[in-house]
Amino acid sequence: MRKIIASLDIGSSTIKLIVGEFIKNSFNVLCISEVPSRGIKKGLVSNRDDLIVVLKECFHKSEEMLGIKINEVVLAIPAYCTEVEMSEGSTTITNEDHLVTHQDLIRAMQAASYNKVNSDMELISIIPTRYKIDNEQIVKNPLNMAANKLSLKAVVITVPKVNVDPFINALDKIGVNVLDIVTTSLGDYEVHKSKNTISSLGAVINIGEETTTVSIFNKGVLMKSEVIELGGVNIDNDIAYIYKITKKDAKEIKEKLGLAVPDMAEASEKISLTDRLGENVVINQKDLCEIIESRLTEILELSKKQMNLLTKRDIEYIIVTGGTTEMGDFNILLDKVFTKSHILGKIEIVGVRNNKYSTVVGITKYYNERLRLKNKEYSVFNEEQLEILSGDHKKVNINENSILGKLFGYFFDN
Repeated sequence: MRKIIASLDIGSSTIKLIVGEFIKNSFNVLCISEVPSRGIKKGLVSNRDDLIVVLKECFHKSEEMLGIKINEVVLAIPAYCTEVEMSEGSTTITNEDHLVTHQDLIRAMQAASYNKVNSDMELISIIPTRYKIDNEQIVKNPLNMAANKLSLKAVVITVPKVNVDPFINALDKIGVNVLDIVTTSLGDYEVHKSKNTISSLGAVINIGEETTTVSIFNKGVLMKSEVIELGGVNIDNDIAYIYKITKKDAKEIKEKLGLAVPDMAEASEKISLTDRLGENVVINQKDLCEIIESRLTEILELSKKQMNLLTKRDIEYIIVTGGTTEMGDFNILLDKVFTKSHILGKIEIVGVRNNKYSTVVGITKYYNERLRLKNKEYSVFNEEQLEILSGDHKKVNINENSILGKLFGYFFDN
């Protein structure tokens, strides 16, 4: 079976839907659609009817590209009020050979979450951190090991249902089932992780349109997460306020001339436009970038403070991602603000080489890892749909009197 997964990231600025296929260790993008958000405020649903309209548009775009309806998605939800708790669970190995199977792993994880989730919370993920065989031997991977009992320690991640249900209800209205829910932080980590990050303590910062999310990971496991209500839109607001121009104009100017620092900016680079009072205003790149640097520095400094509040231990790495980090010279600003080892996120996958796709690509990869843990095969499309996707059902019908038909006749007749 082909392993094809559809994932959805409903952001405050845009909604992104990706359909990708995993072939061995490679991830290939089949299609991605992106539409401006409506009905979303700071990552949460503010108007369900508006959201439904743009969700329909987003899915329609992808379905037109693929020629198939998408009925299931993995959904990214914001990290607001994420609760992370350590837990333990165990199960008895009952098969004849007394060898640990994937089903035993699942039962042990289910035991770890038993009575750990309040009625007003939604279980997002259970991440095993340690396995023990027969209450004695600690092992990295217990699969196929002989045992009478399997125990594990795990991180149980939950979020308030009030944050999740509006998304699920909106998707249900357009006939799309939510296959799984993944917090945005897990996606951001998954797409940027490396051999160094899975063995140490670090932080992941995602600077989005309206919010910035700071998350702490220990050996690849999410420990804590917090949201700062500042993002790229605050830069637009600053520019609009200072120059008395519309927010739309401010955003366009930021995208045309903006750099994260004024170091390489040129005062001779200018844009002239009319402000809200009808007067002509000239904005040069140097002054513009000083405004941008001031706000971005504030966001990064607040992120540093939040990291210190989330953990008192020494952080060994910092990954910074999100659409706002695509601004020119952002790496120079990171060097100014952070003294610790830091990494500017970089996605190398063809079709999504932009940090604004960090979450949607990451949750797709995260869900694929969960499938591997459970030893399950999955595709968002059934066999009939896969035939359509492969084009096996299609036959080219060429009129013999057309130019193309005459060319075919010439080649085959001679």
